[in-house]
Amino acid sequence: MQITALAGAISTTQAMNRTLPRPVEVLDSVVIRFAGDSGDGMQLAGSGFSIAVAKAGHDFATYPDYPSEIRAPTGTLFGVSGYQIQYASRQVFTSGDSPDVLVAMNPAALKTNLPDLKRGGLIIVNVGAFGDANLKKAGYQNNPLEDGSLDGYRQANIDISSLTAKVLADSRLSKKDVGRCKNYFALGLMLCLYGRPIEPEVDEISDRFAAQPEFASANILALRGGYAYADATELFAASYQVRESAAQPGKYRSITGNQATALGFVTASELAGMPLFLGSYPITPATDIMHDLAALKHFNVTTFQAEDEIAGICSTIGAVYGGALGVTTTSGPGMALKTEALGLAVMLELPIVVVNVQRGGPSTGLPTKIEQSDLMQAIYGRNGECPVPVIAARSPADCFDCAIEAIRIAVKYMTPVILLSDGGIGNAAEPWLIPNVEDIPRLQVSYRTNPENFQAYARNEHLSRAWVVPGTPGMEHRIGGLEKDFLTGNISHDPQNHQRMVEVRAAKVAGIVKDIPPSKVAGPVCGDLLVVGWGSTDGAIAQAREKAAALGLSVAHLQLRHLNPLPPDLADILGRYRTILVPELNLGQLSHLLRDLYLVDALSLSKVQGKPFKVSEIYERILELCHGEVSE
Repeated sequence: MQITALAGAISTTQAMNRTLPRPVEVLDSVVIRFAGDSGDGMQLAGSGFSIAVAKAGHDFATYPDYPSEIRAPTGTLFGVSGYQIQYASRQVFTSGDSPDVLVAMNPAALKTNLPDLKRGGLIIVNVGAFGDANLKKAGYQNNPLEDGSLDGYRQANIDISSLTAKVLADSRLSKKDVGRCKNYFALGLMLCLYGRPIEPEVDEISDRFAAQPEFASANILALRGGYAYADATELFAASYQVRESAAQPGKYRSITGNQATALGFVTASELAGMPLFLGSYPITPATDIMHDLAALKHFNVTTFQAEDEIAGICSTIGAVYGGALGVTTTSGPGMALKTEALGLAVMLELPIVVVNVQRGGPSTGLPTKIEQSDLMQAIYGRNGECPVPVIAARSPADCFDCAIEAIRIAVKYMTPVILLSDGGIGNAAEPWLIPNVEDIPRLQVSYRTNPENFQAYARNEHLSRAWVVPGTPGMEHRIGGLEKDFLTGNISHDPQNHQRMVEVRAAKVAGIVKDIPPSKVAGPVCGDLLVVGWGSTDGAIAQAREKAAALGLSVAHLQLRHLNPLPPDLADILGRYRTILVPELNLGQLSHLLRDLYLVDALSLSKVQGKPFKVSEIYERILELCHGEVSE
């Protein structure tokens, strides 16, 4: 009945005159951005579309963009929420530089996102939100839909608000709740426009709103209404289809970086046969790791939401002292609060993992925006000589492997480990080829139980002390932040002992280089330019390098996972290239490290705008360095 009402809203002439099928334009890739108020459900619409393309077997990458204000005033520029996805018939490196399609749910969304849209791109506008009040909030003097300012773009004006209301006219939802369904109307439009079946998303909605069947029914009706509208109207001259991709055989799922991190820790726990403990305080953008681990408690996982960041890490230290695998998660400001307790974990030589999902800083900074500005903090940001291993994930799926690697280093070397992610990786999604568990090496973890000749700080060949569970007979020993005797672990103020302990802790971390595999360089083994990256810059660098290589330029790419200690072959690799370029979402922290440690002239390409690198930004810098000019 509701879909019939919608059909009445569509021009009968349009529907009857379209006797021929709409032509289908076949594409290699497409970039779509959903944008609207933070309450418009753009993240759900975008993730729903990404699930649809994932089920079709396409490679894809997403970039959710949240406003920093939790409850920004409706219709304001700083309250805009966005979700971008690129999917293709080939390997996808990033969520895309510029959208081909912008779905703008209000004037503020149009104004903030229009500069990114490709010239000639398609704008789908919810004209129902373009009233005088919203135009004024967005800073428009005139209606951009009518004053010619959108010339050069293809434009589809659709009153999504009123059409959604017509679809749900017979529902019992309030007017406010009906308005919340318009994101699914927009999703239905896009699924139809890009030739994706609707039923998988119907099933997703049913599962997501299983506890609220009235909302499930309404959202499904809105989804079908948007699909029917796009199918019947002549606003769209053509529909689109992205060519099928040849994916590696296997079982895939869509996964975000935070989800992959949580699954990696649970997998490490299972591989080691040990319980997992998470002690954390909620902070954007790391909180989802805690949520995901809490949902996996049946895997012998304990999650503790502490009252603050200090309690989060201290509870983790206590759990590890008691014999569990221990993890704490945070972002930049929380990392600052954890540093004293992290120093305690270094003194105790206990294997905890600290995850820093980085965001824009300093202080509260840009809490929902991407940045890589905590590298120096991770390596040096503690009082005293306090070395800690640091590794960084390069993509959402890589967070799974890095979580296991962080646990493996921690328990082998009896040391805290810092795992760096960032808001772009943590919230973004990509396809993940689920690994065969049998192919993942087991974690060898053991406690010392033999009290014969026991010395609390006696060390093995890795300079690691024994892990002793409290209460083990005959193996009582001291813990605490005061310096320990080199063997007994008793409190020691002896100057020579302190020198010795400081040096051995540093040597232990430095010795981790033995476990770092040979570095993989994409491109020529020597040449004109080596682009060195870490973390989430990987995709943009990889695609920029490929474009440069297609021109015949001698450009290579090295992405670092291990940042402290750095790979043992790094000095040799750096010496084989004439120029070193380091793109970073900071003011050049890794480039400073490379200059200091290897005496190379590492050139920095910096960006601190709360946005990821575009491929074009790195590509143009590569061309400048190789040719001395920027190519269009």
